[in-house]
Amino acid sequence: MADTKTVSGAAYSPAMDAKTHEQTYKGFIRFIEIATGVVICWVLALAVGGIREAWLTAIAGVVASSAAGTIGALAPAVGWKAPCAVAVLLLLYLFFA
Repeated sequence: MADTKTVSGAAYSPAMDAKTHEQTYKGFIRFIEIATGVVICWVLALAVGGIREAWLTAIAGVVASSAAGTIGALAPAVGWKAPCAVAVLLLLYLFFA
């Protein structure tokens, strides 16, 4: 059974570590931002391959977006901006090539 002494409405109980909880939440949000950017790049790479029939460029886009996601995950200052740069390059190729 749950201990009702440590359960309260919206506040943290003494057993919970608020700082660790907030750091975990911020890390999760950062991961979701980067992963969303990488998935958008993959969709754009599929569009480049399917519409422009440039499958080698699409493969390069997938590899570049995976590397950019890794860089974004390892460098918090870069974050979601690295996959976004690859997405912009893929969009430019899709519309102007």
